[in-house]
Amino acid sequence: MSFWAVSRGLTPPGKVAPKLNPNQRQFLEDELRYREKLKMLAGGNAVDDMYVRKPDTVDDPHELDKHDAFYDTTKSLLVLFQIMGVMPIHRNPPIKNLPRTEYSWTSKQVMWAIFTYSCQTTIVVLVLRERVKKFITSPDKRFDEAIYNVIFISLLFTNFLLPVASWRHGPQVAIFKNMWTNYQYKFYKTTGSSIVFPNLYVLTYSLCIFSWLLSIAINLSQYFLQPDFRLWYTFAYYPIIAMLNCFCSLWYINCNAFGTASRALSDALQATIRDGKPAQKLTEYRHLWVDLSHMMQQLGRAYSNMYGMYCLVIFFTSIIATYGSISEIIDHGATYKEVGLFVIVFYCMCLLYIICNEAHYASRKVGLDFQTKLLNINLTAVDSQPRRRWICCWWPLTRIRQS
Repeated sequence: MSFWAVSRGLTPPGKVAPKLNPNQRQFLEDELRYREKLKMLAGGNAVDDMYVRKPDTVDDPHELDKHDAFYDTTKSLLVLFQIMGVMPIHRNPPIKNLPRTEYSWTSKQVMWAIFTYSCQTTIVVLVLRERVKKFITSPDKRFDEAIYNVIFISLLFTNFLLPVASWRHGPQVAIFKNMWTNYQYKFYKTTGSSIVFPNLYVLTYSLCIFSWLLSIAINLSQYFLQPDFRLWYTFAYYPIIAMLNCFCSLWYINCNAFGTASRALSDALQATIRDGKPAQKLTEYRHLWVDLSHMMQQLGRAYSNMYGMYCLVIFFTSIIATYGSISEIIDHGATYKEVGLFVIVFYCMCLLYIICNEAHYASRKVGLDFQTKLLNINLTAVDSQPRRRWICCWWPLTRIRQS
């Protein structure tokens, strides 16, 4: 392209800057700093002002557990997932060189998950066969009856997606949990204080109980509002609806934890800026922020398949229930059956709102809000050394976030 432009007397196009992901950008910046450090050493200059990311070290597992507040406060939801067989990850004993959280296909948690899934699948198959048979052989095939059968049959198929959507990504979930454990200890070593998650312990316990109570309430409401909905059908839907509620609770807790960690990091950074000599800490805070962004990416890798299928089921159920209820009201007027459909629509819309709103909250806290605090730092109030370090370490990242 350049040869073609020069041969015709035109200006050759400039080079296109490659777009790097955060890991590539981090590696490139560390390499550039290391190269500059070598040049300064060769010239006999001091290198105190240079910083290269320290290599990862194996930390004491007891110290990791001591500062792992996120695991301690959310342990109830992890145990509930193990009991339900949804996500059979387990906590390893505090042994050095062994990850604190792990997923193994030969673990007793996975064996229990297979057992509970087999029992649940047996009930689901019986209910599915009964509903399909009744739907095909029923002489009174009203439109609202068909809508109800389609909705409840589609919910039953959610059970068969569990091994594909959840168990298959167990190793990625374990990596995400370990990243949280290591990040909290690294935060403590950098700032001298631990991340505190206020009220998260009580909130997690409450959401675990509320998930099952809501599942029972929804299924019993359908039992009383639908004449053909037998009581023993509810035993197939209890764990499915509770699983959907627990997934929504897990997403809410993870997103709020990111917001809390970002807020704690920004507060610690501002406190360091106000100190007399913050130069030695600024780049470490920059790495903490990059690591927090990496954890958000790992959250997507660990749960993207699960929540993708989750949202598809919710969208499908919402559309079918809304169309069925409105059509039936226009044709035959409002009845108790339409109330049951509106209960399903309201439930699905609440789940979608929580998922979307919390994802926006977490990305805003880690991205825009933290970036705004960085740009509002008064550089004239600090000495020249941290000012140069802030410009070198933080300013490129704020520009990347803006672009």
